[in-house]
Amino acid sequence: MVDLTYKHAGPAKTAACARTVAKAVLGQERLARSLFDELREKTSRGKGIFRDAYGDGENAAHRLVAATAQELALEVEHDAAANTYMTMRGEDRNAPRVVIGSHLDSVADGGNFDGAAGVVAGLVALAALETAGFRPACDITVMAIRAEESVWFTTTYFGSRAALGKLPPEALGNLRRVDSARTLAEHLASSGGDWRALRSGRPHLDPTTIRAFLEVHIEQGPVLESEKLPIGLVTGIRGNYRRPAAKVHGAYSHCGGVPRGYRRDSVVAASEFVQALDRLWEQWERDGKDMAFTVGKLFTDGSRHALTKIPGEVTFSLDVRSIDPDRLAELEQRVETIAAEVAERRGVAFELGPVTRADVGKVDPAILADLIDGAKQLGIPTRRIVSGASHDAAAFAQAGIPMGMIFVRNANGSHNPDEDMEVEDLLEASRLLTWWLVSRCSE
Repeated sequence: MVDLTYKHAGPAKTAACARTVAKAVLGQERLARSLFDELREKTSRGKGIFRDAYGDGENAAHRLVAATAQELALEVEHDAAANTYMTMRGEDRNAPRVVIGSHLDSVADGGNFDGAAGVVAGLVALAALETAGFRPACDITVMAIRAEESVWFTTTYFGSRAALGKLPPEALGNLRRVDSARTLAEHLASSGGDWRALRSGRPHLDPTTIRAFLEVHIEQGPVLESEKLPIGLVTGIRGNYRRPAAKVHGAYSHCGGVPRGYRRDSVVAASEFVQALDRLWEQWERDGKDMAFTVGKLFTDGSRHALTKIPGEVTFSLDVRSIDPDRLAELEQRVETIAAEVAERRGVAFELGPVTRADVGKVDPAILADLIDGAKQLGIPTRRIVSGASHDAAAFAQAGIPMGMIFVRNANGSHNPDEDMEVEDLLEASRLLTWWLVSRCSE
């Protein structure tokens, strides 16, 4: 048990206590492994994971973590979006609380750790605090968030934005899940949510009552793995600008009968557009300007294309990202300029279609500084790292809540069945998280 007299004994004793309590995380390895094993068992289809948003897989994951939280004597509640909240009671229940959270949904045929690692890390931290006999000054809540992945309803951060009362009008429209064709309202109701309450716009989480939001998440790139570091400290989350259904309109014609100068080839135009963006990215890298882009879908019309036909239409998606809001706005203009130049040169028309945007997620400097200090005190090797992927933490930052984020090393990328996070690395993230909770939730 922890000597709780540290609470009024100055920063040196508090820091020593934080290091002591953090050691209790190492005793929670069995809890972490059992949660990941059960998540895999309950939500796998063949090799991959299928935790579909507001479907059987995600619902099973929420039931599992809620049952685990009850075994840990945490308070469990749900909101109108069916998010799950698991709370360790603080000494002052009216004080602004700390929220630790991540999502439990996955892409189809995904990996077992994307999203779930953050919820497991939070539960491990609270279990360690309980084992050490630490009672926080304020409530600490682990939030299991719904529908973070945009693949299911083509909208991002649905669960977190719903909890914060920040859903845009299009997210409350007649959205349908891409695989089932059932409406979001129908899926929500079958998962225990309340569509009518969501439409009222009332937030379940008032930002003024939240002291900080912290998210642990696997890294979805190769940096930590290549540098042999267990965790990374996120400095910010890239915002994005997306065109999910862009098109190039050219002209169908015979491949042998039309000379090069007369062609209006939509595939060549689309390829030239992509290459121009890649050259821009290369130049920006040389200039030290942050960006990334991806054309994740690119295809001709299967009902009209043929081996001997010049393609008259191409449909593609475009995702453009930057950590700098001004650069992101500049990139949006550059995309339109490049499309116009290619269209004129190739005799085609670009229809860029509807656009969606996600703002840059700004990490709170004080939280980042604390985590850097904590990693040093605990002897955890780490580095600062930008998040290229979107995360629920960005929604909390955009609501004005101080936000911090810890990445966990993960081999083989993400959004695939081969995600390979080591539980030992997750425990290092949980140790740092626990250190921060003791340091900042003491008085």
